[in-house]
Amino acid sequence: MSEPILTLTGVHADIDQYHILHGIELQVPRGELTVLLGRNGAGKSTTLRTIMGLTKVPRGSVTFNGKEITSWSTSRIARAGIAFVPENMGIFGQLTVRENLVLAGTHGPLDQSRLDWLFDLFPPLKKFWDRPAGNLSGGQKQMLAIARAMVEPRDLLLVDEPTKGLAPAIIDDLATAFEELKAREVSILLVEQNFSFSRRLGQTVAVMNDGQVVHSGTMAELAQDSTLQQDLLGLGLGAHQ
Repeated sequence: MSEPILTLTGVHADIDQYHILHGIELQVPRGELTVLLGRNGAGKSTTLRTIMGLTKVPRGSVTFNGKEITSWSTSRIARAGIAFVPENMGIFGQLTVRENLVLAGTHGPLDQSRLDWLFDLFPPLKKFWDRPAGNLSGGQKQMLAIARAMVEPRDLLLVDEPTKGLAPAIIDDLATAFEELKAREVSILLVEQNFSFSRRLGQTVAVMNDGQVVHSGTMAELAQDSTLQQDLLGLGLGAHQ
């Protein structure tokens, strides 16, 4: 693995009276796509929210680009270079595609060359530029959500279940876009339940169970070990071609 851009050390997190994360140990290599796998309720989404400062950390530390960000506010974490695409996508349905992207920018007018790059990744965004985002299909909304996160250069992209509820053709388009991000060596931490999608994209992988990371390594190793897949996930990746 390459040098980590993000490290979680002994991270605990509570939501109301529930103790969700039980000493998370996780490293996200710089310039790679890391997939966070696990059964429902394992704590994957809470891990992303904790990294973004949306869930507080009573014990443990989160380090990003060599700086401890455990106690930072969400806005400060975002300004430091982490973008988050939540499961609900977080777009503004009453605003146009253009307005959604403008609002996501923090450094003045949008850079046209970067917009052109995003249009190449997600052609529907250019086609529906002046239409309300609420009128887009589910897949197009997901494209907009990722484009919002990447409308300015970011060091790390956190994405929570981008393929959920999408048709196979749209999932394939998303996979192609993520491959382009990988080619640009964007550091990505991806929570995903679609194992075929995960295997196609993932370079490194961490598997969670009951609020802890119980396995970490390369995706290639996990994809080749059906016994390990069964033990960790309850099914084989090969069943999801």
